Amino acid sequence: MKPHPAWSSLRNPVKFRIPTADNLVPIRLDIEIDGQRFRDTFTWNNSDPDSDVSLFAKRTVKDLKLPSAFLTQIAQSIQSQLNEFRSYEGQDMYTGEKIVPIKLDLRVNHTLIKDQFLWDMNNLESDPEEFARIFCEDMGIEDPEVGPAIAFAIREQLCEIAIQSVASAREIRINKKGRRGAEHLPLSKPGGNALDTVKLFGNKTSVIRKRREWELYEPIVDLLSNEEVDALEAREA
Repeated sequence: MKPHPAWSSLRNPVKFRIPTADNLVPIRLDIEIDGQRFRDTFTWNNSDPDSDVSLFAKRTVKDLKLPSAFLTQIAQSIQSQLNEFRSYEGQDMYTGEKIVPIKLDLRVNHTLIKDQFLWDMNNLESDPEEFARIFCEDMGIEDPEVGPAIAFAIREQLCEIAIQSVASAREIRINKKGRRGAEHLPLSKPGGNALDTVKLFGNKTSVIRKRREWELYEPIVDLLSNEEVDALEAREA
């Protein structure tokens, strides 16, 4: 009996990375000092030797006119998240024939976005920013802040899944005979009925939407009124 394709792929790990063309680290800041709150999300080029956390923090505080107390907190938060990401570098992770669910549920200014789709973890040339750009074009979204927020949300989820894949690799090494390998089978089987999918936007993206789910999971984009935004921000505060 031939082994299931997923079993073969489980024996061939790749080194930890986010499965995108640019291995960027998603950074999320949420800092409050003396009643003033600063929140931001962005990506960090971990391979750029010229990246300087302290300098970035200084520029952020200066440009946004934040109290000087934020400088240390911003730098420490960024460095902590980078250290966690780097702690996985060089370790094995198993993607196999892995297709993972990605969900969007975010508000950017007056725009509310909800969507869900599948992402191919084996496409290391995928580009979340390109997907976000085309998504905004197709949905008629004009706010320039929406695209980066969508791309960040995708990258953040892919990073979490990649970290989980490292844990799976560790467990497989402990179970050399693979008796518990069923836990790591792909979310959808390669070939066969799994081909009832559509890949959108070319080779730079890994988005897959099942035909039978198009109507159930089509993207939802709403423009909120000022009153609705104020109510949401009051709940988030």
